[in-house]
Amino acid sequence: MTTLRWLDRPGEQGVTWGVPWPRGAVERAAPYALTGPDGREVPVQSWVTATWPDGSVKWSAHAIGPPAAGSGDPAGHAPYRLEPGREPATPQAPVTVAREGGLLRVGTGAVTWTIEESGDTLARSVHHGGREVVRDVRLVSLHQDGPTPDEGGTVSREQVTGQIARVTVEQDGPVRAVVRLEGRHGDRLPFSVRLYFYAGAEDVRVVHSFVWDGDPGRDFLAGLGLRADVVMRDEPHDRHVRLAGRDGFLTEAVRGLTGLRRDPGERVRRAQVEGRPCGPVADPEVAGRLHLIPAWNDYTLDQGSADGFTLRKRTAAGHAWVTIPSGTRSAGYGYVGGVSGGLGFGLRDFWRLHPARLDVRNAATELATATIWLWSPSAPAMDLRFYHDGLGQDTFAEQLEGLEITYEDYEPGFADPHGIARTHELVLRVHDATPPAAALAAHAAAMNEPALLAASPERVRAAGVFGDWALPDRSTPARAEIEDRLDFLLEFYLREREQRRWYGFWDYGDVMHTYDSDRHTWRYDVGGYAWDNSELSPDLWLWYQYLRTGRADVFRFAEAMTRHTGEVDVYHLGRWKGLGSRHNVQHWGCSCKQLRISNAAYRRVFYYLTADERTGDLLDELAVPEETFVAIDPLRKVREDVYTPDPSALSVGLGADWGALAAAWLTRWERYGDERARDRLLGTMADIGALPRGFLTGEARLDLATGRFDRSKDAIAVSHLSAVFGLPEVCAELIALDLGVPGFERAWLHYCRLYLASPEQQAAELGHPLSGISLVQAHSRLAAHAAARSGDAELAALAWRKFFLDEGDQLNRNPLQREPDWRLTAVEGPHVLAPVLEAPYVSTNDAAQYALAAIQNLALIGEHLPRE
Repeated sequence: MTTLRWLDRPGEQGVTWGVPWPRGAVERAAPYALTGPDGREVPVQSWVTATWPDGSVKWSAHAIGPPAAGSGDPAGHAPYRLEPGREPATPQAPVTVAREGGLLRVGTGAVTWTIEESGDTLARSVHHGGREVVRDVRLVSLHQDGPTPDEGGTVSREQVTGQIARVTVEQDGPVRAVVRLEGRHGDRLPFSVRLYFYAGAEDVRVVHSFVWDGDPGRDFLAGLGLRADVVMRDEPHDRHVRLAGRDGFLTEAVRGLTGLRRDPGERVRRAQVEGRPCGPVADPEVAGRLHLIPAWNDYTLDQGSADGFTLRKRTAAGHAWVTIPSGTRSAGYGYVGGVSGGLGFGLRDFWRLHPARLDVRNAATELATATIWLWSPSAPAMDLRFYHDGLGQDTFAEQLEGLEITYEDYEPGFADPHGIARTHELVLRVHDATPPAAALAAHAAAMNEPALLAASPERVRAAGVFGDWALPDRSTPARAEIEDRLDFLLEFYLREREQRRWYGFWDYGDVMHTYDSDRHTWRYDVGGYAWDNSELSPDLWLWYQYLRTGRADVFRFAEAMTRHTGEVDVYHLGRWKGLGSRHNVQHWGCSCKQLRISNAAYRRVFYYLTADERTGDLLDELAVPEETFVAIDPLRKVREDVYTPDPSALSVGLGADWGALAAAWLTRWERYGDERARDRLLGTMADIGALPRGFLTGEARLDLATGRFDRSKDAIAVSHLSAVFGLPEVCAELIALDLGVPGFERAWLHYCRLYLASPEQQAAELGHPLSGISLVQAHSRLAAHAAARSGDAELAALAWRKFFLDEGDQLNRNPLQREPDWRLTAVEGPHVLAPVLEAPYVSTNDAAQYALAAIQNLALIGEHLPRE
């Protein structure tokens, strides 16, 4: 049995989550039963998301519907209990999916959605209690043929409605149903939309993903949104519009009865504000003049930045907009309808993903329209052109010179966004009456911080997943100091995201690479020092810290990073499909396109904890990751040999490259039982073990047809980047799996032991010292791994010396090692845009390597940690 608790807030909607199991503990065919906080059985739907090599369940996924009124634990403190091997309860009104005449009808009990299997809608109609409330839910986009007019000339806009090409039922109940719709906006912008239905739910979660496939020089997206029509049956004074601000809602009626010269009475006024039927207006002085009160037809809430939104309304097209007092950060939720029903609609992380907008149109007519704009038409059109003209860097030699000054790896034609993606999460909730303000606020909060059930860190650790990590331990001053510093780094980045406004449609979720202490800002405009794009694995740092602590704020931070780095920093179609881009001013700007950035290791923790299907798609895109090496040679600018990608002899680095391959193959094998992925994983592990120099070889040639390395190479080549993109983590998992691959562990421990060994020891064992040794603190965890596996106390002591700072070691002392007192400094005055708290000695590279080394060293050799 496993105990589960809410991550941060109890669920008001349907919830899906994942649970790990120890090897051999649960059979694949086992059922699961769930008991709620009140001791009653909770209907649950379960499925397997990963298995151990012996076929037993490694990760299971589970779904429950929204809680019944008056049930459960309103405060969310009491646990749920999940028990394998026992049959689950079934819902009184299960979610159903029926096909009839080219239509899908999905029923959740109260609400029925009708979905056409082709056409221009995501849903043709939605009924609540047998009455149609919503119709024609659809995607819309605005395409502009040039940039903003301030560059000269004129531009035109074209509105396009998304066309559905394929509809797939991925799950069909009894608790959860998932319908996936795929299509395009005309001849561009391929999209995938998943609709999530739960038994008993009035709301549907919508996950929208699109891929940018335009030409940045001539295609400018001016708007992208989801639109739905709402049937309006009530009198104008019984129709309501609600738009969320930061703390509450704009509360309006289409025809307002408050503030009039003639008072309709407190009963009427209060009913209208609260969204209840006004009833007959008794005062003839008012009733006879209702037609003289303007009806407000259109409303817009426009979030142009992370710091402000504007509100406006008008009576009809052709008449002026009237400004409504504005605010700072909208919760991104709205409602339009009346006392007989309406639609709640919203976008998660609305202000964080600016520019975004909510529109209500035609509220005074029989059919209102609500639009959630993912890219606001009020903003300048989306401009994805590269930010400079190349600066004459037309040859590899010139490009390497540019790398030396701005750290930017530029190459003509490579700063191309063609193939990047973005995912948004939306909610549509159908009502049979206007909901009260408290309910709307709860719906907005549930949308922005979706509930999640989670096993405790102790329970996850006991399952033996994700390699080397342990729970926080403050039992000694030395351990407490490391834990304090891990907390400092997390709080620092959480603060920096807010302080530096790391928000926006393409940017939210990422962090900056390096700080500029002269300008007191991050190097947002300096080549390779700007957006981080997973450099040195901050994704893994955040996820391992969440696994250790179970902190909700760490989970949310890691979730946003996973959503960003897996979508925006990676190509999903085109010539670089499956590869990611190195750090740059623009997320797609660097010419270094590599598998280390699209790394499956960065997605799999989130996938298994949430069973998120979109993240599963990203992992599926890496089903055959080795094929990406045909597209481009990542070492083309610095090679001294003659090499062109050859499918029979592909150059693959045994560090960052193979680590990413291994993570993808392992994930594919455990998710699907894919024998091809298994064979390539085990085969290349055996090949590395058979190489005369093992991992120290640095590079081997892969035959794409066989999936095997040429074992004949006898050379030594070490890179400081080999083990900082997930290689130690995946090797730890593979070794723990005990897959019976001869020579693999020996080769890995040999590399781990020698990388930070003295030059004399390296020369004694290899014939010469290793060159290129760097990122010493990050690599201390390699020595720790070798020490833990071999029981070598001296090697453990070496690992801790390298982690802290060996006074006799001049190699790459990073600023975090040199800075004894980690603290923030206040900077203010006319030389900075706004007062800031800074820690200029912190870079994301150094923070990630400190954190990952600390987490793994504590888990592996914590008992050898020096006391002082």
